[in-house]
Amino acid sequence: MIQPIYLYGSEVLRRKAEPADLSDKEGIRALVKDLKDTLANADGCGLAAPQIGVSKRVVIVDATGMEENYPYLDGFKRTLINPVIVSESERLCEYNEGCLSIPGIYADVRRPESMTVEYYNEDLEKVTETFDRFGCRMIQHELSHLDGDLFTDHVAPIRKKMIGKKLQNIAHGRVSARYSTKLK
Repeated sequence: MIQPIYLYGSEVLRRKAEPADLSDKEGIRALVKDLKDTLANADGCGLAAPQIGVSKRVVIVDATGMEENYPYLDGFKRTLINPVIVSESERLCEYNEGCLSIPGIYADVRRPESMTVEYYNEDLEKVTETFDRFGCRMIQHELSHLDGDLFTDHVAPIRKKMIGKKLQNIAHGRVSARYSTKLK
């Protein structure tokens, strides 16, 4: 079911998410379906459970439609349940990021170039996988949500100052988006 996406300023986005209960297979299945439906409706490339008001360690990424710019992402879709970062590269790279919880704001963010993550997939099978390039970036961005971190926390101080008024407007509900939003 399509859920509203919580906006910047919502308390759930700043909370460290709790692990998903792997014994609750139906609950996890329903949460993943809600995340997929909501992401498809919002036309984004990733979504974390806290963004739909559920403080659980579950994220999805879907690079459908990005293959033209990033051919290596053809078919790249992942569901990560209770992900744990095993390692990250020391080498950093910079990409321009945006977020469905912070509509209309984009900024360059430096993050590790690659990382290895251990997680459970949709079938609740344990997986260890190494990600790089933009696939890594999408997952890093979503995993940050699980720790109450937003991409705007990682922008250069001058950029943060430049977007400060826009962030305040979002936190007060003065924003428009093409998808359903919520502020709480």
